[in-house]
Amino acid sequence: MKARLTYTLAILACMLVLGVNKSMATVTVTLTIDETADRPAALDVAANNLGLLLTEINRAQQAKSILTTKGLPMDDFALKSLLRLWAVTPFYCDDEEVVERCWVFKNGTMMVSHIPLIITPEDESFGVGAYQEAVVEFDSHGYITDFRLALDSHTAESMERCGSVVEKERQMIIMQYIERFRTAYNQRDSNYIEKIFSDDALIITGKVVTVRNRSDFGGMSQKVEYTKQTKEQYIRNLKKAFRRNKWIDVKFSEIGENGESGGCAGITRSTIDPTKYGVRLRQEWNSSSYSDKGYLFLLWEFPENGGDPIIHVRTWQPEWVGGKLQKPDDDISTLGAFDL
Repeated sequence: MKARLTYTLAILACMLVLGVNKSMATVTVTLTIDETADRPAALDVAANNLGLLLTEINRAQQAKSILTTKGLPMDDFALKSLLRLWAVTPFYCDDEEVVERCWVFKNGTMMVSHIPLIITPEDESFGVGAYQEAVVEFDSHGYITDFRLALDSHTAESMERCGSVVEKERQMIIMQYIERFRTAYNQRDSNYIEKIFSDDALIITGKVVTVRNRSDFGGMSQKVEYTKQTKEQYIRNLKKAFRRNKWIDVKFSEIGENGESGGCAGITRSTIDPTKYGVRLRQEWNSSSYSDKGYLFLLWEFPENGGDPIIHVRTWQPEWVGGKLQKPDDDISTLGAFDL
């Protein structure tokens, strides 16, 4: 009996090593910093905590189970963000070894971009196996304080190259909020979007409509129809869009004043009010019922007291009208047009 028990345990151990351990391998994370930066005392703690989180994500994805959140080294804000994403589109980390650069800010907090994820939504053909990246933030002790979808790698690199008009750290902070803003749409999180807009926000949205020509030959043509909305109207319409779509996938690219033509002038700062910044993006909106491409402009205010930033202006215009490629309209998509 004792020999049989020993044999059974040996078999189970072999199965664990050859099967389960292979399919649910631990994800190890190594974080690097710039050679000129001081190494934070909690850098290794942050790397270990991120490894624990990615390992649990992979376990849950493979087992098709819920995430075991008890004991995960993250605060409530990060946990809620993770669970909202997981509820909409489960994902996993495709790399067993992740080596990434860590941004270290003046207050000791840290941020890691480009965490590789494979999105695997259930019962939806859209996005199966789609590559995505996540951004993870840590406090000065290495504890995870945020988990969100990232801008695509091309966009992030573009913003990093083109920040001559804005100091580096402020540029990175703006990037963080742009990523959170985009992630909120993918999560269908209307509460966050409502919070980040100022109460008197100006929202202009362009829509392509088909009209009958007034010429003698008649016929049909397309034009852009712009709608000005209050914050209340925009949020109400947004909630309707969230309810009628099973999934939403928003992507940003070509950040900068000249991004649409392959250049990049970076983020612009107001010459009248230094707390205000303008960012122009190319937006791709895909959902289960609708999709479009266009230019998005956001006018942000970053209070001098360090409070949370808010959006005063949001404008959108279509990229294509009547089969013709459009360029951004400077009257509604530059800081100069709304230099409040």
